[in-house]
Amino acid sequence: MNKIKRIKIINLLKSDEYGKVVNVKGWVRTRRGSKNVSFITLNDGSTINNLQVVVDHSIIKEEDIQFAHSGASLSITGEIIKSPGSGQAVEVSAKQIEILGKADPEEYPLQPKKHSLEFLREKAHLRFRTSTFGAITRVRHALIFAIHKFFNDKGFQIADEFILAFAINKFPGDLQQLLCESHIQRFVDRVVDRRIGIDDRKWRFRLFNQGIPDLFQDFFF
Repeated sequence: MNKIKRIKIINLLKSDEYGKVVNVKGWVRTRRGSKNVSFITLNDGSTINNLQVVVDHSIIKEEDIQFAHSGASLSITGEIIKSPGSGQAVEVSAKQIEILGKADPEEYPLQPKKHSLEFLREKAHLRFRTSTFGAITRVRHALIFAIHKFFNDKGFQIADEFILAFAINKFPGDLQQLLCESHIQRFVDRVVDRRIGIDDRKWRFRLFNQGIPDLFQDFFF
């Protein structure tokens, strides 16, 4: 038997090949249902729009999808059918469902409800599954791509020149500042002094957020 090739949801939603058997994978947004049928809303990140999957309990038992909570990862094989609803043109009638990863509703933070940006800021690894951040990243991508394309078409090239590099290890919160020519000369003079035998312990320094830095505390040398 030939393996059914996976199709991304963005392409499936544009399809009009009704009756074709496909495989889709993604995360559960919501699940609702009754005694005879369940509806699973699925998203795989390829589009901000969701796919509705219809689960007939005469084909797939309800206990087989009892762990398909919001956030669970599923692999669904089914038939493309025309949707009778107004929200989408197509949906999938499931023939087989495999749960790839469970999501405990008591622990998974992105339950089907409205979340504040402050809350999502603390869930950096999951927030891109939400519609808000899905839209933000797509707008950001479009803007960056347009700017790069504009300059590329004009013959420009990207050159990342790291002229100034700072070692931030001990003091990550300090404000760093550039030095004027006189400060740099003092710094060079002291480097020369160091090379002729000044104690290395004097050459740890940090940049201060105001006034003239004490270069004898320089932690770069």
